[in-house]
Amino acid sequence: MIIYGLKTCDTCRKARKALPGAAFVDVRDAGLPGDVLEDALAQFGEKLLNTRSTTWRGLDDAARSLAPATLIARHPTVMKRPLVVDGARMVLGWDKPAQTALGVTGQDTAGQGGGA
Repeated sequence: MIIYGLKTCDTCRKARKALPGAAFVDVRDAGLPGDVLEDALAQFGEKLLNTRSTTWRGLDDAARSLAPATLIARHPTVMKRPLVVDGARMVLGWDKPAQTALGVTGQDTAGQGGGA
């Protein structure tokens, strides 16, 4: 299991604490691997973009109009997070449905919007 997110993101920290056996990849440092990005876009579409993030708000219209794959490749912090990859299964965000899908119960879900 791999958690893709930001080490400074409170929501990602909660996911890491709840999933202590998972590897963690900081997308600010390492980016999101191309195959993972393609699979995530196929599954989640534009929901993979966090349009409430500071990164998104700082982008100009030209950048916002880029294809999601290009935008996330150039600005990985605009990705909604965490993205948890467990084999072929992908879970996006850290809300109750995401936690249930990962078999996590009774966790603190404050900030469940998926990261900002």
